[in-house]
Amino acid sequence: MSEPAPTGLSHRLLRMRGRDPDERHRAATPLELLFDLTFVVAFGQAGDQLSHLVAGGHAGPGVAAFAFAMFAICWAWINFSWFASAYDTDDWFYRVTTMVQMIGVVVLALGLPAMFASVESGRAFDNGVMVAGYVVMRIAMVAQWLRAAAQDEARRSVALTYAGFVTAAQLGWVLLAFASVPFATALLLAPLLFIVELGGPIVAEVKLRGTPWNAGHIAERYGLLTIIALGEVLFGTVTSVAALVGEQGWSVDAVLVVVAGVGLTFGLWWTYFIVPSAAILRRHRRRAVGWGYSHIVLYASIAATGAGLHVVAYVVEGEAAIGETGAVLSVALPVLLFSIVLFLLYTYLVHEGDPFHVWLFAGTVGMLAASVAVAAMGGPIGVSLVLITLSPAVVVVGYELVGHRHQTAALARQADAEGTVPT
Repeated sequence: MSEPAPTGLSHRLLRMRGRDPDERHRAATPLELLFDLTFVVAFGQAGDQLSHLVAGGHAGPGVAAFAFAMFAICWAWINFSWFASAYDTDDWFYRVTTMVQMIGVVVLALGLPAMFASVESGRAFDNGVMVAGYVVMRIAMVAQWLRAAAQDEARRSVALTYAGFVTAAQLGWVLLAFASVPFATALLLAPLLFIVELGGPIVAEVKLRGTPWNAGHIAERYGLLTIIALGEVLFGTVTSVAALVGEQGWSVDAVLVVVAGVGLTFGLWWTYFIVPSAAILRRHRRRAVGWGYSHIVLYASIAATGAGLHVVAYVVEGEAAIGETGAVLSVALPVLLFSIVLFLLYTYLVHEGDPFHVWLFAGTVGMLAASVAVAAMGGPIGVSLVLITLSPAVVVVGYELVGHRHQTAALARQADAEGTVPT
């Protein structure tokens, strides 16, 4: 039997038997929101480092280091959030171990500049501080899984599987940190550890009984982190506008960048929440693994969009080795990646294609291509950014006019096939 939701003012120890996966009105807790604040710092650090390398003409190493960093950041959040959805007791032990994990995230963020610097310079891959942050997080996480294994007898094998995979992966990262290998070698070895990292939830949630996570709660948690990542786009907008105003005062370009940055943030937010994640996950729990993993790329694309706006600021200030076309590409390409992942994610969840989406995607790509073309022809950078902003607007308008009916019909077809009522 699942443990009821924590009640009362006391935070005494409770038996960790698992939450009710069908608990109604389950929402993010104040502790989860506090935990998420550490990722504001981590996303910001990763974005700053990426913009520095791209503006300096080191896009290739910068993107590779950024991908590595974003996997580490997002995976730390995923580890905590899925456990919390299944086993949040909100007692003192749970709260203290969460605080320990927050310390680990901050240490991870503090290690990002050294890691990026080692990639930029070609020195031995310096991920020691990042790994130290992970050690702190995973001591707490393994303790939580072992506690669940001891107290939730029905899912003991699931909890021990998680604890085993987390421990094995961490030992691998520690060995890699001590090996002091070049980044190229680390990129060859890291995928093996990524497989171990990603394999734990696949075995536990798909092959075994799985944990009692709540579909509505987990969809909300992912949505909240999406909003946090979008904060990087707003911060990048402010940085770009400050650079423009510092160079030429308030101008048409500066106003266009404000409109474009806020509009782009709003457009990405709107399109993300079009996807009916909670409704699908309630009925198809096994789709959660692919859905959850895809968000790593989605979050990376959002953070990279904010970094691209930082690159625009570097170019405006004359502190970049790339030109305006390169700066516009640094924004347009992450937005394109976001759009690709979102279209694929929707198709994966609904399990059917929609020809209308092809037209929406074509319109999105057309706007992004136009933005780059304007920059290549020497047009104002503000106009290019406005065109990028119009790329998610294509999806928003298409959905509000036509797509919402397609989505309703697709959900109804699934409900009819399963003999259930669509939600």
